[in-house]
Amino acid sequence: QVQLVESGGGLVQAGGSLRLSCAASGSTFSTYVMGWFRQAPGKEREFVAAINRHGDSPSYADSVKGRSTVSRDNNKSTVYLEVNSLKPEDTAVYYCAAGVASKVAAISGEGNYDDWGQGTQVTAYS
Repeated sequence: QVQLVESGGGLVQAGGSLRLSCAASGSTFSTYVMGWFRQAPGKEREFVAAINRHGDSPSYADSVKGRSTVSRDNNKSTVYLEVNSLKPEDTAVYYCAAGVASKVAAISGEGNYDDWGQGTQVTAYS
């Protein structure tokens, strides 16, 4: 089991950028696939981005592809999500999640992740 704590959310004008961080503790970070999901008010939680345990194979949802970067630092047990050109529709609570690499069948599938952070609010206003 791994404990996850997100940070970096906030209120940003549309067009701006944010960098979210997720610090992990309690287990060997490099054995986990790390994902970012978000949930907007009244909507289901959705996949945003994920990265494999080596940090060399990122995946993105179409909604953020081309303006987001997911990365990780295994030495710091931290995963990052940078979102640029923020839009009001990016407003959501952003969660990071950890899934044991050997058990993750689909990197975008919420059910593949066992441990979740508490979330951090991102609000993009126009």
